[in-house]
Amino acid sequence: MLLPLAVGFAPGAAAAPPQVSCTSGQAGLAEKLRKDITAALAKRKGTVAVGLYDRTTKTTCTLRGGTAFDSASVVKVTVLAALLWDAKKQGRYLTDRETKLATAMITKSDNASTSTLWKQLGLTKIKAFLAAAKMTQTKPGANNYWGLTQITVRDEQRLLALLTAKNSVLSDNARAYVLKLMNKVVSSQRWGTPAGAPSTVKVHVKNGWLSRATHGWRVHSVGTFKGGGRDYTITVLTHGNPDMKYGVNTIQGVAKVIHKDLVPVSTSASTQRYVPTDQPQEATVPVPAGTTGG
Repeated sequence: MLLPLAVGFAPGAAAAPPQVSCTSGQAGLAEKLRKDITAALAKRKGTVAVGLYDRTTKTTCTLRGGTAFDSASVVKVTVLAALLWDAKKQGRYLTDRETKLATAMITKSDNASTSTLWKQLGLTKIKAFLAAAKMTQTKPGANNYWGLTQITVRDEQRLLALLTAKNSVLSDNARAYVLKLMNKVVSSQRWGTPAGAPSTVKVHVKNGWLSRATHGWRVHSVGTFKGGGRDYTITVLTHGNPDMKYGVNTIQGVAKVIHKDLVPVSTSASTQRYVPTDQPQEATVPVPAGTTGG
């Protein structure tokens, strides 16, 4: 006997694309964010993953939270956090040499400094930090290709949460140090998630991009924002972009609506919104021969 097909089943039909999911302790905010983020991504090419958490209103938004992306330079924040975690375990402060390398790695996205610190830590310590941070979806790049580390929105948001609230993994001094450097990123690299941030919030950011034969351009931005009665983190990861600028514009479109919804414009100084450079830059990360990095 033939059984009827389940209602709604269509053999060979493509699965529905993931939807933005938001929750909030503030009435109406979750639905507003969901609609505005969805609208910002309408008709945009490529694959986009989004993470948002506002500690003040207990607001969370997620899109493709577990989708893996090549990290490009975004992983540099993880490298610094791992370095500080390891130094804490050893009961010591960073050396002058390590401080110089860390500063160049974050504020200028210097690749040579990153490679030096990555090799100093080694995969064993990097993986141990990831375990301590519960960043279980992050897979370090093999053969010292740290820019090919696999990252997800979920894990990047976990890392940003560690940087912005007291915890047992990173000391208060370590957290403050990472945020201090992320606040001093050179202006040409302060694009992405800060776009549209009001003047009432302090911005901390790290970006990355990478072009390879598959998935085209990967363009990413992670940031933390505090002030104006808000304390929030944003992660936007993308690949499949036709070029770098396209990915930057996608990220900034999402960031602008998030900042607008979380910190509405008033007649005060908050009417000033951050406008990133129209000539965004980022370091070209090392990748295996036959591919291109950025």
